[in-house]
Amino acid sequence: MSTEIVVPALGESVTEATVAQWLKKVGDKVSRDEPLVELETDKVTLEVNAAADGVLEEILADAGATVEVGAKLGILGSGDGAAAAPAAPAKSEPAAPAPKAEAPAAAEAEEAIMPAARKLIEENGLDAAAIKGTGKGGRITKEDVLAHLSQRAQPATGGNGAAGAGTVIEIPAFTRPEGAPRPQKDREERVRMSKLRKTIATRLKQAQNTAAMLTTFNEVDMSALMATRAQYKDSFEKKHGVKLGFMSFFVKACITALKELPAVNAEIDGDEIVYKNYYDIGVAVGTPQGLVVPVVRDADRLSFAEVEKTIGELGRKARDGKLSMADLTGGTFTISNGGVYGSLMSTPILNPPQSGILGMHKIQERPVAIGGKVEVRPMMYLALSYDHRIIDGREAVTFLVRVKECLEDPQRILLDI
Repeated sequence: MSTEIVVPALGESVTEATVAQWLKKVGDKVSRDEPLVELETDKVTLEVNAAADGVLEEILADAGATVEVGAKLGILGSGDGAAAAPAAPAKSEPAAPAPKAEAPAAAEAEEAIMPAARKLIEENGLDAAAIKGTGKGGRITKEDVLAHLSQRAQPATGGNGAAGAGTVIEIPAFTRPEGAPRPQKDREERVRMSKLRKTIATRLKQAQNTAAMLTTFNEVDMSALMATRAQYKDSFEKKHGVKLGFMSFFVKACITALKELPAVNAEIDGDEIVYKNYYDIGVAVGTPQGLVVPVVRDADRLSFAEVEKTIGELGRKARDGKLSMADLTGGTFTISNGGVYGSLMSTPILNPPQSGILGMHKIQERPVAIGGKVEVRPMMYLALSYDHRIIDGREAVTFLVRVKECLEDPQRILLDI
């Protein structure tokens, strides 16, 4: 009996997906709940699992195809997979030669090579079998091919020739003749945008076109916060089983400010302003596929340890491509940390329909005036981008000042003042 493999429900307002890659080949034996194919939507990458034990009989939607909810992806049969090997021939008869498997092997190798990598392999006349793939599922990436080429170009050492043991033969680097044009094939590479990347582009442009977006800045002295963290991080981790990071302090500081300035936690819906009496804080996370913003639900009701555990779990799911639609939907305010990449200052873009986003940045020691004296302190620039249609300048500046006060005096967060 055969079972159809179909596109599952993808979440609210999501009607189609792109087939990212098949994890099994036709003829492969699979077990119930084993991943068969990866689908990419404009928000998440998800796996479609086998509904029962069986064999993948047919693939109806190849990688790169756009499919709608309910569409057929393939057929799962109830067979036992590849036929059993024939019995060994009698000793008096010569064994028949094994059938050649060159075509299947070639097809399998072809599927394991990314398009950009295949192009490099063909141009350089390389043997794909000699290249170790580091991509997902062992697929060969462009970087793998470049690394292979680099290894081939490394100078030889040792031997009995003119270069003795330990001697490095220097090979002069290739220099293109002055004025010679770059080969056309090396000038550019076209890769189709993923659904996630297209959605990011659309939403960011939508934010710029729709909101009256403005950014205000402040800076915070991180001395007290860093001292508090250093004092309690060991006992905190021992008790709660999670490291005490800076993000939980920022989440709590923002909630303190949001409670005082509800417009920053609100959104515009038509000609109405919707004030939120809950605090679902989005935390922007960079992944190989693009930027995603999983949400920490009811963060005001969570302890510091619970905030840290939730953020850690969401971060792991984001990097593994395991975020669900529920993890990404909603959110009343967002925090983005460009400091992890070394950013000193930036103007974050709103995450519609939210009206505010806080940008954290790199902690850098700078000379500052303290009580009439110049001291070197660990400082961080903060940026609040906001929708000026709903948030006035006074409210935006006051919000940043409250966040600054909470971070420079962490006890204020605990005392809720």
